[in-house]
Amino acid sequence: APLAFTMLQRTRISKGNSIFWGNASLGGQLSHVLEGFNVTQVLPLEPPDAWARRQPEGLVPTPTPPGPSVPSDTQSLRCHLGCRLYPDGSAHSFYEMTLNGTSFLSFHVPNATWERRWPRAHEVAAFAEKELMKYPETTRHLQHFLDTTCVGILRAQSAWTGERSGRSHAPLVVGLVLGTFALLGTAVGIFLCTGGSC
Repeated sequence: APLAFTMLQRTRISKGNSIFWGNASLGGQLSHVLEGFNVTQVLPLEPPDAWARRQPEGLVPTPTPPGPSVPSDTQSLRCHLGCRLYPDGSAHSFYEMTLNGTSFLSFHVPNATWERRWPRAHEVAAFAEKELMKYPETTRHLQHFLDTTCVGILRAQSAWTGERSGRSHAPLVVGLVLGTFALLGTAVGIFLCTGGSC
């Protein structure tokens, strides 16, 4: 079975208000929990004082110009991302988004582009894809995170676990979690404003 580091963020958006929650897991074990703007360490990957210093200021949604209206008053956004390392040394990274249970957008890691997954033409999906592509620096950071950093963490974790010795790579993993949750704020901001509430 592959070694995986995955993150899941859910956002419920209703009348301009958002509720965030989610989690991260490393090797199938829950490692972090996101509730609102707070990230809690579940696995003792870092000492409490080191963890306290890493606490983020929170997710700050990025304002964008109002776009086309979302068809319903309440939207449910789900972001699932991470990477897998296989026993043969190959790796796979992914970032998938669903809106109200329907595949919505995905991030194509090799060429750092967002791709619509909506089953038919939809103005909100087109708008979101266009808006996300306006952030080339963030897009490159996301590509690097998924294709290089995430896979590198798994390779280091795999080596450390196999040897049962050496230093822990937990601080890198934690930094990875917090950085990714912050990146998700950009995507969330788009949906906050698509109904014209910003």
